[in-house]
Amino acid sequence: MAKFKMILLILLVIILIIICYFFVGFPKPKKDIIWGVNFSQKQAQNFGMDWKEVYLAILNDLGVRNIKLAIYWDFIEKEEGKYYFDDLDWQIQQAEEKGAKLLLVLGMKVPRWPECHQPRWAENQKSNIKNQKLLEYVEKIVNRYKNSPAVWAWQAENESFFSFGECPEFDKGLFEKEIALVRALDSQKRPVIISDSGEFSLWFRAAKYGDIIGVTIYKKAWFSEFKSYINYPFPPVFYQRKAQLIKNIFGKDVICVELQAEPWGPKLLYDLPLEEQEKTMNLEQFQKNIEFAKKTGLKEFYLWGAEWWYWNKEKQNKPEIWQEAKKLF
Repeated sequence: MAKFKMILLILLVIILIIICYFFVGFPKPKKDIIWGVNFSQKQAQNFGMDWKEVYLAILNDLGVRNIKLAIYWDFIEKEEGKYYFDDLDWQIQQAEEKGAKLLLVLGMKVPRWPECHQPRWAENQKSNIKNQKLLEYVEKIVNRYKNSPAVWAWQAENESFFSFGECPEFDKGLFEKEIALVRALDSQKRPVIISDSGEFSLWFRAAKYGDIIGVTIYKKAWFSEFKSYINYPFPPVFYQRKAQLIKNIFGKDVICVELQAEPWGPKLLYDLPLEEQEKTMNLEQFQKNIEFAKKTGLKEFYLWGAEWWYWNKEKQNKPEIWQEAKKLF
């Protein structure tokens, strides 16, 4: 009995140390932060807006010079073997002309619902054939844009280790082939970023593969499991300490590739009433999230929601968040 009590005491002490390490502390706010935004042509269109207008407003009115750009397989290769690059070419060209830096997200699983964006013609193909088609598509993208001065990094897939969205089961072998292909094709050796859930992972798997680890940070979201809104309990030090672990163990940097700056409700955003949207994102929450980000110690953030800000400004006559975001860029 005494031995059991001693083991239990040791376990409790270890748990207490772990809790203190990740939850106790007040990091010094980071200075000289690099602020950017995510952009999704598909999301802008889902809001019923002219996506080019939104993109230009982000570059010209907001003055953003760091953009994480989602590239959609079902946009580029709607028909098997026929590639349509006009829209993406235009986005790359506009960034080049403005001196903006792009993080291009490649693969099948890229940002925005349903997360995996495979073309319809690929849906019923055998896995080995579809996987080869995916690699051919990735090769086309890298070869086409690897000489662009705007592209500073590639992101291979999006939160591959986090089970979310309408996606096939994670294929480790395919994932590794995709990363190896990107590295082999890019003679400039730009970093390959691997993203992971900021809250529900220690980021070790991402660090195994990525040159840089990209994480998400969310503060308030709808959880269908509980049928309610949940405030994430993680303090800024939680992210700082995990980033320190990655730096100490793997020698790699961590950036935030998705900082919540739009609502997350029980329906897709463009189907959600404005009153419901504001339960998880409004001007006050936006400001809180920015201040929270500064205290994590991370050096680079891509805000999630620029299309929604513009929709609020242009369609809802609510420009407050758009104007607030301008202060960052």
